[in-house]
Amino acid sequence: MESWGRYFQRVDWLLLFAAFILFVFGISAIYSVELSHGGSFILIRKQCIALVIGLTLAVMISRTNYQIFRNYGRGLYFLGVLSMLAVLVLGRTLNGSTGWFVLAGFAFQPIEFMKLALITELARYFGEHAERRFSWKDFGRSGLLAGVPVALAMMQPDLGGAALLGLIWLVMVFFAGAKLRHVGSLLLIGGVIFTAGWLFIFHDYQTQRIATFFQPASDQLDTGYNVTQAKIAIGSGGVFGTGLGAGSQSQLRFLPQAETDFVFAVIAEELGFVGALAIFGALALLFVRLIMTARSTRDTFAAFLVLGVFGLYLAQALVHIGANLSLLPATGVALPFVSYGGSSLLLSCVALGIAESVAVTLTPGRKLS
Repeated sequence: MESWGRYFQRVDWLLLFAAFILFVFGISAIYSVELSHGGSFILIRKQCIALVIGLTLAVMISRTNYQIFRNYGRGLYFLGVLSMLAVLVLGRTLNGSTGWFVLAGFAFQPIEFMKLALITELARYFGEHAERRFSWKDFGRSGLLAGVPVALAMMQPDLGGAALLGLIWLVMVFFAGAKLRHVGSLLLIGGVIFTAGWLFIFHDYQTQRIATFFQPASDQLDTGYNVTQAKIAIGSGGVFGTGLGAGSQSQLRFLPQAETDFVFAVIAEELGFVGALAIFGALALLFVRLIMTARSTRDTFAAFLVLGVFGLYLAQALVHIGANLSLLPATGVALPFVSYGGSSLLLSCVALGIAESVAVTLTPGRKLS
């Protein structure tokens, strides 16, 4: 631990500012959605409670030397795998996925912890082997580390969570030095796994979502309803939006799961292109600061740890916004710091704390190549 004065001097305030802007837009969208549900604002209260807990954890983590994640990375990984095994047996099924533990009215998904555990274990692995050229052995071993939780996520089934775990690995493998031949083999393996999943693993609603992605206009009143309404909401926003609480799609409840899966559509409708641009700007600032932190440290473990956080945020943003724009299948992925959900917000805050821990103890030196 270091003094609070030194701590505040070394905190990356721009990184915190980006996260704050995203949260403000998120809480505004949740407020708007709650207006259409009678104005009880239960979701607002739960989200604020999650924020307080998340910020407390973030500060505690940021004031702790990040090396602790190197020491306990493997243990965290195995704990994450065990928790995902346990939820298959003891967890509660919500929204078609057996991936939730519910306690005192709060629901928690072990896969959120698994995302951080995977980041720390991959950072440990790549950090230990950073001095040598990336090889097929590194590709296979790191792929196995990611493949185990991905398979457990598919058993729940949680297609969105599995996709995020895979994308986190893909981002970290890219920075570790993966070549085109590795990417080509990955596409081949992915095609085989996808085919097997389509034939034997995916549930009907998941195959319908994927089919809807390719033909969203084929059934606008059933499987294509969500993405159709999201596109209508985004298109009706114009430049400045309809006004907070005045969006027809969200206020008249045409847009399902507006505070979670389609919160970006709510913002685009009610705050328009300007609001969407602010989201993109805050995300861009978040990504740039993370990359700058990773490139400025001479500790390869720390660099990969921050790059893992970057991969997490990037994957969530791409999948969420892509689904809202009908560019990707809708898989129920939250937008970091914006979407409603205690598990998602806690994950985002803890990941932020990990990145700040590296920034606070940053030692300028050799850049990550």
